[in-house]
Amino acid sequence: MALEIVEHAGWPENVRLANEQIELIITKNVGPRVIRFGFIGGPNIFGTFEDQLGKSGEDEWMIRGGHRLWVAPEAKPWSYELDNTDVQIEQQADGAVTAGLPKGPITGIAKTMQIALAPDANVVTVTHTLKNEGAKPVVSAVWALTVMAKRGLGIIPLPIKQSHENALLHNQEWSIWAYTDFSDPRWTLGARYVTLRQDPARSATKLGVAHREGWIGYLLDGYLFVKRFERVPDARYPDGGVNFETFTNEEILELESLGPLGTLEPGQSATHQEQWELFKDVPDCANEDELDEHVRSRL
Repeated sequence: MALEIVEHAGWPENVRLANEQIELIITKNVGPRVIRFGFIGGPNIFGTFEDQLGKSGEDEWMIRGGHRLWVAPEAKPWSYELDNTDVQIEQQADGAVTAGLPKGPITGIAKTMQIALAPDANVVTVTHTLKNEGAKPVVSAVWALTVMAKRGLGIIPLPIKQSHENALLHNQEWSIWAYTDFSDPRWTLGARYVTLRQDPARSATKLGVAHREGWIGYLLDGYLFVKRFERVPDARYPDGGVNFETFTNEEILELESLGPLGTLEPGQSATHQEQWELFKDVPDCANEDELDEHVRSRL
């Protein structure tokens, strides 16, 4: 695939990757960030902040939307290091595109996303890399966050149920934030899934999961976005040991995967990979049987 430079959302330079069905837009003037993902001619499944598009060079960090790369554990100003300037874009021999930001003045970490679009399938592979280019060791984890468009349904599959006799020990670990309330009607805690719906009328809630099922979904207006990632056995993870987090408030719903937590010595790198898939003509799902029929059956 040739590297196609396009204007998008007010930014003069962006990279467009497309096959016969889907496209994604990688910003060059800010980032690294994928600001759009969708079917050609269709809506953006990623959420964006319209008043922040087309701008750069701000004195404070801007969420903007789309998919970004952060450094965990979350802290200010650590995680909110500015990404409001041009990134270096390169195309690899295999057609993949890398978008890189030099080391930040706070963390000393350089951020790179490598994005590869399958030519004959609705599949994107995103490899996230943090490299310690500073002078001191840094305890950190790769954090890949995707802002989804409003009013969709986040889908978290749960482990297969077992009998008490066969499962004496726990098999799940959750982290719950101080503002999380499971009486909130956006949450549904079921037998096979936890779901979370974005509602522009409701404030923040968040959940972290030590996720071993390998995929997370988001269903909106007939489109299904699937994010796949692995949990490394016996590795340490941030926020009480979780490798997936979901957050929503009035403006967004985020699907966030994390790599292992470790010490990056100067010159060392850590990577974390996600695979994205996109489906259309998927009915809305009101219960777990419908999630099995319309979502899980496609995976």
